[in-house]
Amino acid sequence: MNQSGSSIGYRIGPAGRNVVAAPVFAVAPMMDWTDRHCRFFHRRLTCEALLYTEMVVADAAIHGPRERLLGFDAGEHPVALQLGGSEPGKLAEAARIGAGFGYDEINLNVGCPSDRVQSGTFGACLMRTPELVADCVSAMKRATDLPVTVKCRIGVDDQDPEAALDAVADLVFAAGADALWVHARKAWLQGLSPKENREIPPLDYPRVYRLKAKHAGRFVGINGGIQTLAEARAHLDSVDGVMLGRAAYHNPRMLAGIDRPDGEGDVDLAAIVDAMKDYAARHIERGGRLAHVSRHMTGLMHGLPGARRFRQILSTDAARPGAGPEVLDHAFAEAMQAAADQAA
Repeated sequence: MNQSGSSIGYRIGPAGRNVVAAPVFAVAPMMDWTDRHCRFFHRRLTCEALLYTEMVVADAAIHGPRERLLGFDAGEHPVALQLGGSEPGKLAEAARIGAGFGYDEINLNVGCPSDRVQSGTFGACLMRTPELVADCVSAMKRATDLPVTVKCRIGVDDQDPEAALDAVADLVFAAGADALWVHARKAWLQGLSPKENREIPPLDYPRVYRLKAKHAGRFVGINGGIQTLAEARAHLDSVDGVMLGRAAYHNPRMLAGIDRPDGEGDVDLAAIVDAMKDYAARHIERGGRLAHVSRHMTGLMHGLPGARRFRQILSTDAARPGAGPEVLDHAFAEAMQAAADQAA
């Protein structure tokens, strides 16, 4: 258990060793996507998955508008804060701030390949300086009692993934990292966009499996290109956790299968829409807009009759100035009618 009382699937064992308490399913940190509204929505579909924030730069956490950047609804637990940075002192301070907000874990980004991140000398380019990554982890561990974890790539550019990933893993575990999540692709820092870096470098799942075999007593999770829960569960034969990204965002109903041993079962769509309608109303009362919430819901009916109509209304009516939570009811009712018409 962590400080908030939410189980996140790994814990510190005897003599400071990390031991696996249970398999972990997680929703990956995704810039511009996994904001607080997205996470609240995802939590309506799964009680068990570990949710991650978008990356928050340490300087922003220290000096920026903290409530806007770090605030979240208590209903999101368990939720991890992902930080970006390369200065141990600043990351330690940001970790302390995150702990104060009630997060369940602090994660260090060593995998983002964007130009913006590279210009700050953090993200995936830190794969080249594993000693610095270890110093950052050590400082963060001293700053908080929360689990401190790392998310990285298998290497960058012309690095040998065998040597590069081992170097990072050996040092961050020695520094006290409680888990290492590995995106099973290299990142090419020159010549590929962030989108291309998610698609073009080939996946190398066996490399992550070998890392786990080497660190049998440590938590190693896998990320990258996983499209279904069946694929995710197959990975658990070789690693301790699976992190789902864009597949879960575009088809969020797959998250409901995480809580069920057989990975199957119906989703109460009406109940989810009702919960999100109430949440959206609270957000609007605080000065927000419906579109801040609804933009994450367009995939709720993915693959179902009426999905196109549901998506259309959320993409148009919900984006209009002054739109209220009743638009969600309207979108769902229209989708159900379209489904009935299609079945007739």
